[in-house]
Amino acid sequence: MMRKLWKMLKKWMVPLITMFVTFILLKCVFLIGYVPTESMEPTLERGSYIIGCRIYSSLEVGDIIIFRHDGKLFVKRIAAVGGDTVEKNDVSITVPEGCYYVLGDNADNSYDSRYWEEPFVGEGDMVAKVALH
Repeated sequence: MMRKLWKMLKKWMVPLITMFVTFILLKCVFLIGYVPTESMEPTLERGSYIIGCRIYSSLEVGDIIIFRHDGKLFVKRIAAVGGDTVEKNDVSITVPEGCYYVLGDNADNSYDSRYWEEPFVGEGDMVAKVALH
């Protein structure tokens, strides 16, 4: 009886462990995303898929990030980090520590920090740093 049960369990162990590890990786380490607009063209083509890493050491100007804004996920490039000064509507503003000012690569077709009432993305809104595109 035990031998039969062990044989049956052994048969399902590899698929179950594989499924569990994949679930953990996608929930905690990686993010697979879809780019629905042309705001990041030519770097990220509309309709392309990206892979983000939820674990990253630091973010700097030029990095492409995935973040939440107004309940939606966005993908943009960091244009300024905490302590940097940027021009918004002909006014100089300083990016607060722990925040980022983000822009789309396709400036003519990007809803980004230039248009938001609160123009900064906080650390708490960060989801992932784009690893592959």
